[in-house]
This record gives sequence, structure tokens and C-alpha cells, in this order.
Amino acid sequence: MSSLTPLNHLISRFQQQTPIRASSLIITLYGDAIEPHGGTVWLGSLIQLLEPMGINERLIRTSIFRLTKENWLTAEKVGRRSYYSLTGTGRRRFDKAFKRVYSANLPAWDGSWCLAMLSQLSADKRKQVREELEWQGFAALAPTLLASPRFDRGDVNATLLELGAQDDTIVFQTTAEEVLASQALRLQVRESWNLEVLAAQYSEFIQLFRPLWQSLREQPELDPQACFLARILLIHEYRKLLLRDPQLPDELLPGDWEGRAARQLCRNLYRLIVTAAEQWLESAMETADGPLPDAAESFHKRFGGL
Repeated sequence: MSSLTPLNHLISRFQQQTPIRASSLIITLYGDAIEPHGGTVWLGSLIQLLEPMGINERLIRTSIFRLTKENWLTAEKVGRRSYYSLTGTGRRRFDKAFKRVYSANLPAWDGSWCLAMLSQLSADKRKQVREELEWQGFAALAPTLLASPRFDRGDVNATLLELGAQDDTIVFQTTAEEVLASQALRLQVRESWNLEVLAAQYSEFIQLFRPLWQSLREQPELDPQACFLARILLIHEYRKLLLRDPQLPDELLPGDWEGRAARQLCRNLYRLIVTAAEQWLESAMETADGPLPDAAESFHKRFGGL
């Protein structure tokens, strides 16, 4: 265990999950740490990196096998060793899941909305479309009407096409309004997006990671392995929150929105530990060609610049 009490608490909390979500943590590891360094790593390195998290070798091998079957990972054999990397499909999934995590700031909102009317879809198809669009930040204003003030029209069209629902879904885009957020609209947003639940989850995140941030700031010298473990747990928990967060514009959020403080904490903690964590990764990870390649240029642009 680490000498940092807040980090030990986070590790114990992860280990107490039933069942331990090893596959999800491995995806976090690939997205945050392995992909920027070429995306391929020896299985033995994965085992070494995750063992302090309480994930034994058997569970790691089982999880890697499952992720390979689900087309997240692909293996390359070199001699008796197996090296794993994200598949093309896995990389696209990763990009979609992680692109919001490291972004600097959201663009200003112009007051426009995207509306998707699902009334012409069958019940089963409507359920599919609703689930996928909600994952992109949409919410129901009425039983068959979804809306989002933050949207990528290309992503919406691609989702509808992939689900075979493009011809039977009516999509509108509203024009910008001079008054971006009336009281009635803010009340509707709180109701449709269930912001109270998300705010409570952000508050829990802050309570979990603020003591770690404070403890690490007081260290005369940062321990590379502890920083790596802290970094993976930080991004793992923050990523899960962002998958539930519709990323609504500030105009539609409460003035004391906990998501802002959580993002600032995540950015500050990541910047504090990233250099030491990279040192641990370079010493622990091995590729088929030997040492770990340098991180891609995009890695250094995370959170507006590391």
C-alpha cells in the first residue's frame, strides 16, 4: 500500500466493488496512458501496473480476453509474449468516450437547440434511439421529444443511420434566442436532466479526491508509482461522471454547479502528478520494440496544456 492515506482509501474503495470492474479500469489505462505512447504494450506490463490495485493476474488475463472478444483489443504474438493494442473500433470508442475528459473549455453557447422527434418510430426502436441520444447529452422534454443544447449534428446523423432510424426520426435545429435561459427553461432543464443526482455525484468525487490533492501538494518529493495509481483512479472516476454529464451550457446550470469545481480539481491534480506518473510508466511498460515511445504531441495539450 502507499504511504498516502487518501490514496489507500481510493484503492480500497475500488477493491470493494462487487464485482471488481477490471475491464473498465483497463480501458481507462489504455485511453489515459498507453494510447498516447503508441497504443501497444506487453501483457506482463499490464499485470505489473495493475497489481497494486488489487487486481490479480488471473483477473487481468480474463478481462483482456473479454475485451479482445468484444473487439476493444487485439493481440500480437512476438515469441512467447503477447502485446495488446486497441482495435480500430476500440480506438473510435475510446475517442468518443474520452474526448470530453481532457478538453480545455466548452465553446460558448449561442442559444440554439437540437430537437429529435421519435413519434414515428416503433417502441423498440424508439428505446434504442433514446438511449443512444441520451448518451450524447439529450434528454426528454416530452415522451417522444428529445432535446440538447450541446450537440454535434454529424454525430446525431451517424447515430440515427447506424440504428436504421434516420428516415423515421424528425430532427430540428432551432435558431439562437436573445434570452438564452429563462426561469421556465432552467426549471425544465433541472427536471429533464435530473441535475440534483449528477450534482451529488460530483460532490462525492470532490470529497474523494480533494484530500489526495492536498496530501500530494504537501509531499517534499512525489512517488512515481503513487502518482500513476492516483492518475488512473482520478481519470477512471472522472470519466464515469462525464459519461453521465450532458455538458449543458453555463446559462442553464445552477450558479453553484459542482461540476465546475470537480473539473478544476481534476485538472489541478492531473497537472500535479502527470510528470511523476509518466516516469513510472516509462520504467514499467514494455513494447515489442523495447522502451516506451515518447508521448504524442496531443498528450501535452490535455486540460488546456500540461
